[in-house]
Amino acid sequence: MRDENCIFCKISGGEIPSKTIYEDDEFRVILDISPATKGHALIIPKDHYANIYEMPEETVGHVMILAKKLATHMTKVLKCDGFNIMQNNGEAAGQTVFHFHMHLIPRYEQDGNGDKLCWNHLQLSEEELNEIYEKLKQ
Repeated sequence: MRDENCIFCKISGGEIPSKTIYEDDEFRVILDISPATKGHALIIPKDHYANIYEMPEETVGHVMILAKKLATHMTKVLKCDGFNIMQNNGEAAGQTVFHFHMHLIPRYEQDGNGDKLCWNHLQLSEEELNEIYEKLKQ
């Protein structure tokens, strides 16, 4: 299933050229054209899912296995000092292309992105933590 108007569907389907570093029946992995660091890549499913909520659990499992495989390979080849694996769902979370994709971001000690891939930490009271806990526990 594809979305004719989706740029990532066109990239994953090979209609738009990309620097593909890995491909199988389910995914295409490309270098990001606007990278956070050298080697920043995207895992893009060939089927269209707007976000993780729409993906079958089996596909979610496959993307995580692929992310680990590629992060291990990229760390070895690029000799990076660390690695971010990121995935955003919804505009409030920073998603700008509404086709599921996972960022593979090699990190280097002096890459200049120390504060750009982080968030502000909240100070919550014990009462607030307990309220959230009660809503979320299963």
